[in-house]
Amino acid sequence: MEKITNLCKRRGFVFQSSEIYGGLASCWDYGPLGVELKRNITEAWWRDNIVAREDMVGLDSAILMHPKVWEASGHVEGFTDPLVDCKSCKQRFRADQLSGPKCPECGGELTEARQFNLMFRTFMGPVEDTASTIYLRPETAQGIFVNFQNVLNSSRMKIPFGIGQIGKSFRNEITPGNFLFRTREFEQMEIEFFVKPGDDADWHERWKAERFAWYQRYGIRRERLRLREHGSDELAHYAKGCADVEYEFPFGWSELEGIANRGDFDLRRHSETSGKDLSYFDEETRERYLPYVIEPSAGVGRPLLAFLVDAYDEDVADGEERIVLRLDPRLAPIKAAVFPLLRKAGQPEKALVIRDVLKQHFLVTYDQAGSIGRRYRRQDEIGTPFGITVDHQTMQDDTVTVRDRDTMEQVRMPVERLATELRARLAPSAPPPHDVDGAARAAVE
Repeated sequence: MEKITNLCKRRGFVFQSSEIYGGLASCWDYGPLGVELKRNITEAWWRDNIVAREDMVGLDSAILMHPKVWEASGHVEGFTDPLVDCKSCKQRFRADQLSGPKCPECGGELTEARQFNLMFRTFMGPVEDTASTIYLRPETAQGIFVNFQNVLNSSRMKIPFGIGQIGKSFRNEITPGNFLFRTREFEQMEIEFFVKPGDDADWHERWKAERFAWYQRYGIRRERLRLREHGSDELAHYAKGCADVEYEFPFGWSELEGIANRGDFDLRRHSETSGKDLSYFDEETRERYLPYVIEPSAGVGRPLLAFLVDAYDEDVADGEERIVLRLDPRLAPIKAAVFPLLRKAGQPEKALVIRDVLKQHFLVTYDQAGSIGRRYRRQDEIGTPFGITVDHQTMQDDTVTVRDRDTMEQVRMPVERLATELRARLAPSAPPPHDVDGAARAAVE
């Protein structure tokens, strides 16, 4: 894990937030490469789950919502973790994550557990009193539920259908840590998929299979993934069932994404609390009912960390050790790097022209500093899949050398074909999520 964190800071993937002031615990800033990787992950998720499907639409709801939303959802009363303090070293821990009655740091005596609400509270308006208390949302899901009828009426969708969104959430975690894995501010990618009661079990299985397959389509190795069903004692208050897609991180197996069957809990609670009818009328069967909900929910930080961990590799190239990020080319922050072999004979000028042409299609960088081998290594380390070298022959026949990051194989290619060839290699190839077949489902069993 230390190698990943060092690489992230050194190459500009992730920085400690407010670092010049000593940092802020478990808050992180995404640097130039990190923000591109994050954007590629969220765009892949949006493309596969919203754009490619006929039964999905998108939403972008507000972070600040009416406080009654969180009363209805159960967050005000029940979104808590058991907190204990060490009487000696004063550190705080989640009681449900301790293996014994003593402080894991100093062996001191612990206080009795008390419930700690994980929502961040703030105030709206100039007066700080109970009447003006609002919360930073701990999940994006409730913004979807309270807009269910708005989306239904405006989009004319019919059940089964889903609403997806990507947005910031905030949780005042007692014990955040493991780099990007558990943070207090994070981005979520969530879907609420509305189905007819009685069809929920089948749709739950479909979404478990699809979400398990999605990570593999973008390069996560199958042997480092598993699907774990929740026991009855683990289920959230709203859930009929839940399964986690887990990844084997350096610190052990941990959740990447949860796929929950929420039943009709949320729509029923909001309907009761608001006094608004959130039921669905089926024109074909002439039935009215509260839909059940299947919820695939993932943060962005955890998949990003998993993609980095899974892609990280060390090998030997040309007699030298190299670090290489074997990211799926579609996720790689920079798609290609252009190098002049020499800093003369018109090669830099030609390389810059090629860079500018390719930048119309995807993110490209230019590097003329150091030996060509060292320049290759710099790009391998950040996951750039293609290296393009302008050399003597380029100036004669307008061809360049294209080097593959993983195999290090080099081929000559006409400059006029570069954009077309590289775009073909980078084109999205994942099947639409609703085309999951029996083989994909079997893979998670």
